[in-house]
Order: sequence, then structure tokens, then C-alpha cells
Amino acid sequence: MRVNAKIFQTSTFRLAAIYLLVFVLSAGAILAYVYYNTAGLLERQTEDTIRAEVLGLSEQYQLLGISGMIETVERRSKASRGSLYLLMGPNHTRISGNLESMPQANLPDESWIDFPITVTTGSDTAPKVMQHTAHAYHVDLTGDYELLVGRDVHELRQFGDLIRRTLFWAVAMVLVTGLGGGYMMSRNFLRKVDAITDASHVIMAGDLSGRMPVAGVGDELDRLANSLNDMLSQIERLMGGMKEVTGNVAHDLRTPLTRMRARIEAALRQDSKAGFKTALDHTIEDCDKLLRTFNALLSIAQAEAGQKRQELQTLDAHETVTDVAELYEPLVEEAGGTLKLETVPGLHVRGDRQLLAQALNNLIDNAMKYGESNPMIGADIAVRCFQEGQQIVIEVADHGKGIAPENRTRVRNRFVRLDESRTKPGNGLGLSLVSSVMTLHGGQLQLEDNNPGLRAILRLPLLQATS
Repeated sequence: MRVNAKIFQTSTFRLAAIYLLVFVLSAGAILAYVYYNTAGLLERQTEDTIRAEVLGLSEQYQLLGISGMIETVERRSKASRGSLYLLMGPNHTRISGNLESMPQANLPDESWIDFPITVTTGSDTAPKVMQHTAHAYHVDLTGDYELLVGRDVHELRQFGDLIRRTLFWAVAMVLVTGLGGGYMMSRNFLRKVDAITDASHVIMAGDLSGRMPVAGVGDELDRLANSLNDMLSQIERLMGGMKEVTGNVAHDLRTPLTRMRARIEAALRQDSKAGFKTALDHTIEDCDKLLRTFNALLSIAQAEAGQKRQELQTLDAHETVTDVAELYEPLVEEAGGTLKLETVPGLHVRGDRQLLAQALNNLIDNAMKYGESNPMIGADIAVRCFQEGQQIVIEVADHGKGIAPENRTRVRNRFVRLDESRTKPGNGLGLSLVSSVMTLHGGQLQLEDNNPGLRAILRLPLLQATS
């Protein structure tokens, strides 16, 4: 299997390695504690037993003399299993015990010594000779006598070696398993990251339809991929909207500029004062339309950026709606339509009077242009302002063709006009401005059927008036 060096540079592998180090240290400490409290405890118990025997034999020597000492050592040497005894007289002569000679010469008065012993096991016909290790305590007695008491600790030392080997192999297995597990986790993680990286390269190359791969397991990488995919979908929509806006801006600005240029050229060819005046008058009208377009764009940008949020103040929506309705009522009647107003006072909101009036202007203006039930007569428009729960609701309803449900989200974008022929006056910024103003005021714009026609609804949070 080929080893990818990048795996060892991943944060997953580093975290796994750190966790493994902590785990190994913890496991090693636990196993060392177990070793100390098993093999170490047995070692200490053996030494305590030997010391007790030495002390008992020394007391018998003091009470019974050398003859009593010899008798006791002989009895214990024959009956003991694994215990070792040796009593030496003056000039290092052996007196009694199950050892033939003192293991070492020139021993201090009292000391612990380890020495090899030969042990014969098995039957008499097939004896088996083995080398064991003995652990003994040496003490000098009065009268130039020496006493050595010990134990065969071969099995005890084997048990200690077994624990040490177990400790070593346990740590080694933990290291191998941990490193292998960290490598596998890092490889899987790196594979997912590489897939996301490859998808991002495709998207950066210009394919905005590309998406991050989702494994479907619901882990943190899937959640990240889903979030990135939502962001990419939004970017794709924005880029699509930008392309549409660019085309619409080019169309809406090219037409008046072309007319202005043609008009000016015609006036120059006529070379008359009256022609110049007419051309200038129409040019001013076209310039005013362009200025209205740019002013609308500026208002939308300011509303979306929240630049006028500090200028919001308490106002009565009833007064604003009444003023706008009274302004448009003669214009609607002049066009052959009607405008009905229903409102109640005391509907306080926190907002910008100019922006709210502009939003309502746009809705009524759209109703005048597109809300005609009969082309031969004007639009019948109903404007209502009332309280609904903790909200102030402003409605502008007409009986025109309305807006199809699939277009009600799109018409909020800039320069979007459902009048593809663009024979109606306007720049496609009306509903976009209304939506931005509602966002600034913490409200929302809703477009619903009026059966027939369209009902545009502005919902604003109610502000409780202070006494």
C-alpha cells in the first residue's frame, strides 16, 4: 500500500498522535502501578518473611545456644519448600542447612544477596537440573557464626519478567494500533478534503454549477459541504441575477441615450432655435428618467447597507399612508380609475417617513400601470392600513392581471420587469426598493392574489406608543 506523506501533515493525524501519546503515557503509568503493586509487593513480602525467620533464629540462638540453633535449622531445612538455610561456624566451616557453601566471601555483617542455585526436578530415573535464583539475607552472629536465610525466587522473578514483557508489548500494541488507526482516519479525512478541494477548483475555473461532494453520513464535513453548497447556490443565483441586471441596465440606459443622441443630431441638422429648444426639453426629460433610475439604485443600496437605520424615528403609519393616498387620488381619477383608502389613526411604527412613503408610492404606481381590469378605463385601487396582532399591515390591491406565483420572488430583483416589451414606463426597480425598505425596517413584503389582481402587503412591527 502506497503511503501518502500528506496524511502525516493533517490535523487529524496530529490530534490522533497527541491523543495516542497521552493514552500511552496513561496506560504505561497504570501498568507500572500494577507491576509495582504485584511483583513489587510479592518481593517485599518475601523479604519480610526472610527477615522474620532471621529474627526468630537469632532469638533462638540467644535463648538455646548453638545446639538449639542447629536443631532448628536442620528441622526447617528438611521441611521447607523453597526456603534456604545455611549456618556457618568459625573459619567458615559449614555446620547445618540445605546449602553446601556460602555464596560469596567477605560479606558485610548484614546484607541482601542474590545468587544462583541448582535445583533438581522430575523423577529419580529422569532428573532435570535447572538453574534458579535465590534471594537471601546474611547476618553475623556472636561467636564467629554466620547465618544465611533465603528463598528460591525463580518463579517470582519469572512473574516479574512476565509483567514487564506484558507492559512492553501492551505499549507496543497500543502504539501500532493507535498509529494505524490515526493513519486510517487521516486518510479518510484527507480523501474527503481532497474531494472538496477538487470541487472547489472546478468552481473556481468558472463552473458555478459545481457542488461540494456530500457523503451522506451527516458528519462535520457533510455539514460543511452542505453549507458551502447553499452558499454556492446563492452565489449562482446572484451571478445569474447580475447577468440579468447587466442586460436590463444596458437596455434601459441605451434606449434613452440613443434617443438623446438622435434628437440632438436632428436639432443640429435643422439649425433652428425652436428645434434646439424642443430637443433640449426632451433631453431634460430623458435625463430626469436616468436620474430617477440612479436615485432608485442609490436608495436600494443605502437601505440594504442599513445606512439610514440611525435616522429611524417614531411615526404614525396612518398619516404617511393618508398623505400618499391623497397625493395619488387625483392622478388615479384623472386616468379613469378610483382609489379607496381605509385606515385608522394611532398605528405607530419606527421608520423613515421618506422611505416608507417612497415604498408606498412605488406600490400605487405599479397598481396604476398594471392594475387595470379593462384597458379602456383606469385601475381600481384599494389602500388599507390596519393593525394585525403586533404588526402594522399596509395593503395596496388592484384588479389587474396580477403576478404569477413563480414570478413573485423574481420581481423583487433589480431591473426585473414582467413587461418584456418594456412599453410601460418604469425601470424595474420599484419592488426591489420596496423589499429593501422593508428589510431596513424589520418588516417584509408579501405578494398575494386578489382574485383577480394583485395584493401587495407591507408588514411592519408595531411600536407601542409611550404616554
